[in-house]
Amino acid sequence: MKTIRFPHPLVLLTGFVLLACLLSYVLPAGVFERQADAATGRDVVVAGSYHRVPATPVTPLQALVSIPKGLVDSASVIFLVFLAGGAFTVVDQTGALRQGVDWLLARFRGREAIVIPIISVLFATMGALENMQEEIVPLVPVLLILMRRIGYPPLTAAAVSLGSAAVGAAFSPLNPFQVGLAQKLAQLPLLSGGGFRMVFLGLALVIWISGTVRYALRHRVAPAATEEADPAALHIGQNHGFVLLLLFVTFGFFAYGVLQLGWEFEQMAALFLGLGIVAGLVGGLGLTGTAEGFLAGFRDIAFSAILIGFARAIFVVLEQGHIVDTVVNALSAPLAGLPAWLSALGMMGVHTALHLPVPSVSGQAVLTMPLLVPLSDLIGLSRQVTVLAYQYGAGLCELITPTNGALMAIVAACGVRFDAWWKFVLPLYALLVLLGIVAVVVGIALGI
Repeated sequence: MKTIRFPHPLVLLTGFVLLACLLSYVLPAGVFERQADAATGRDVVVAGSYHRVPATPVTPLQALVSIPKGLVDSASVIFLVFLAGGAFTVVDQTGALRQGVDWLLARFRGREAIVIPIISVLFATMGALENMQEEIVPLVPVLLILMRRIGYPPLTAAAVSLGSAAVGAAFSPLNPFQVGLAQKLAQLPLLSGGGFRMVFLGLALVIWISGTVRYALRHRVAPAATEEADPAALHIGQNHGFVLLLLFVTFGFFAYGVLQLGWEFEQMAALFLGLGIVAGLVGGLGLTGTAEGFLAGFRDIAFSAILIGFARAIFVVLEQGHIVDTVVNALSAPLAGLPAWLSALGMMGVHTALHLPVPSVSGQAVLTMPLLVPLSDLIGLSRQVTVLAYQYGAGLCELITPTNGALMAIVAACGVRFDAWWKFVLPLYALLVLLGIVAVVVGIALGI
């Protein structure tokens, strides 16, 4: 019997684009009125303002045009991925990364499993602080080298990075793009309920890290075999210590720029470009070798970068067809007739379902919170629990939805099929959703 194979990522995303095109003919077009919100600086929907508008079905040609439009809309992220991917390839070709990994493994010899919790907590912290996602894509080559040298499967690199960051972001007490924005829209004090969220963040990380370590150990292979299979390990440069120092300084400046200076993707890309140039020259590659290193990196990362634009194209089509608000209205309206606790769990389900067509957590908050907060007041549900339902419903969906460009890009960069990622992540996702349900129920019982 022939095994059914999961579609290629480009086939899958193109299929979603065409499905969105078809839905623009099937679903009625409608919009909410929007108004500027002084607290968040964003345009938010006005509750109860949904109304039908003339149908604007998207033609197949327009659907295809949405793909280059999606690439243009995601240009800043895509070029960050290209330039950072090129820079890390240059650093790798100096031989510094492998020497650094060898040093690290020598210190943890016999205790390699501890590497996963350490890296996972680091990325979970960045997810909790600034919703780190696309920024992870350029770091994947470094993580792949580390995991291969230990003997862990490539999927582990995606799990400790994007997976940990997504879990940290979903359960975070202070993520400005999720809980911070949602609390502003709900007119709640920032960081309110922080202690409650920290407890469940700790439990969520125990679930995720335990699952990742278990998978890594069960699928571990001999490190020597993976090293011999990696021809890039033959590259030898110079000044390895200085190049590694430069790399760590860049990471530190990167974190400072994102958290304190409010950097956009363009500034991040420029920083990594500078890293690659200086590392190549200091590492002994010369001008030509540095340029060739960047080109090699561009080739290796191109597929992952393009996936981000394809994922964005799905939302472009839905917006052109004016059916995003129709979907939101249809999913949120039935919640009004449910008991408070059941409505809260229904909100989690709504946010999960909405995250496929609306893959931006901040965009989803702006779209849904002005509708669900008045509803929660009406049925006697606390606004804090309403925010929790949004966090766990939308945030955890970042782990599984194929419309998440960063997820698709990172899984592809690891050379892992998306069905293999699903096979790994779905049991952990189910446990995390169950934990989110417990948190919502406990929150209602405690009256937070």
